[in-house]
Amino acid sequence: MTDVLTDALRRLDEVADLVEIDPEVIERLRYPKSSAQMAIPVRMDDGSLRVFEGYRVRYDDTRGPTKGGVRFHHDVDLNEVKALAFWMTMKCAVVDLPFGGGKGGVTCDPKDLSRLELERLSRGFVQALYDVLGPETDIPAPDVYTNPTVMGWMTDEYSSIERRHSPGTFTGKPVELGGSLGREDATGRGAYYCIKELERIEGWNPADTTVAVQGFGNAGQHIAGLLHDDDYRVVAVSDSRGGIYRPEGFDVPSLVQTKNDTRALRAVYCEGTVCELVEAEMITNGELLELDVDLLIPAALDGVITADNAGRVQATTIVEVANGPITSDADRTLAERGVTIVPDILANAGGVTVSYFEWVQNRSGLSWTLDEVHDRLAEVMRREFGAVHDLATELGVDLRRAAYAHALTRLGAAIASKGTQTWFRDEPNRPKRYVEGSTS
Repeated sequence: MTDVLTDALRRLDEVADLVEIDPEVIERLRYPKSSAQMAIPVRMDDGSLRVFEGYRVRYDDTRGPTKGGVRFHHDVDLNEVKALAFWMTMKCAVVDLPFGGGKGGVTCDPKDLSRLELERLSRGFVQALYDVLGPETDIPAPDVYTNPTVMGWMTDEYSSIERRHSPGTFTGKPVELGGSLGREDATGRGAYYCIKELERIEGWNPADTTVAVQGFGNAGQHIAGLLHDDDYRVVAVSDSRGGIYRPEGFDVPSLVQTKNDTRALRAVYCEGTVCELVEAEMITNGELLELDVDLLIPAALDGVITADNAGRVQATTIVEVANGPITSDADRTLAERGVTIVPDILANAGGVTVSYFEWVQNRSGLSWTLDEVHDRLAEVMRREFGAVHDLATELGVDLRRAAYAHALTRLGAAIASKGTQTWFRDEPNRPKRYVEGSTS
């Protein structure tokens, strides 16, 4: 079985010949700038000591400080974090942010931790990584099973060590602690803007378009809600325990209300605080991926669509809200069937884009309104979706390869500007110590 990092790096080879780029750029991007693995000791509520493994990878900082989330999940390992940091590098370049890519994680099951234990773990993560964090070095954000509260704890711990207020070191914080309005729904909203562009290009009628969402966490809830508000028919959703399917569609606000109140995904219709069960079929996460729907949105974890199940995926359009939900082998199978895929490095870039807005506000002392954030995000996502779509048409390739080519063009220019073999190779009749532009 191909590991997640090797599979992620295959994307480089698939697009290297599509754009004029120095081979050294591809070689540089095969390796992370730095990888840290640390032990995080936590005093548990019962007085015992438990040690958790943590990771932070700074993949590339050519275009700016590294940026990327921190996930708390029992399957986190260093290889996965490297792949996620690689994707973040590509993502920031796709939407033209002055950031490189980073990622972090802790191997744990946050559902088994009390709130006090979770706080100690969050603060311990910062204590272990303090030397590599900073608003001009490495800027973490929320990811799987982390949230604004966790970012608030981390910001407070960093500021305590720094002995000064340092809100720009973390994004996705509570608004009251310097967070940005619009950050909570940014990942789902960014994907929503991509879907609206596809709707315009393809001439979809939302009321006739069926949607299945795998992963009903923050991003999944928000994109399902936005599509529901536009009359798309959300017929299936799922969380880590399984899913529900109803061909007539669900009232998404009722599902969100019940999920957030009870932590359980239930097929309900709510009026105020009164909710009634509606008829629905219980399905597995695997079955959701294979439903006969128009639009499939994997919004959970990586590697859920593989060569083993890609042939059974019936959706005609897939929008990757999760990072790396489709393996490269599955990509080929889906491409042969003409499935349109909006890749993760474009579709879920709304989160890091609004994180950038938060960073800018923190560093400048500004505070933007929610409408300003939404308008700025819409401008970025529509502009870059259009650029990727136009490039795909020009090159005769799918949206994923076009997105990687778009990112590599920007990364390639930045990396090459520091000099490559072509530039450093001695040219005929050029003095060895001559530096172009020198007057002495």
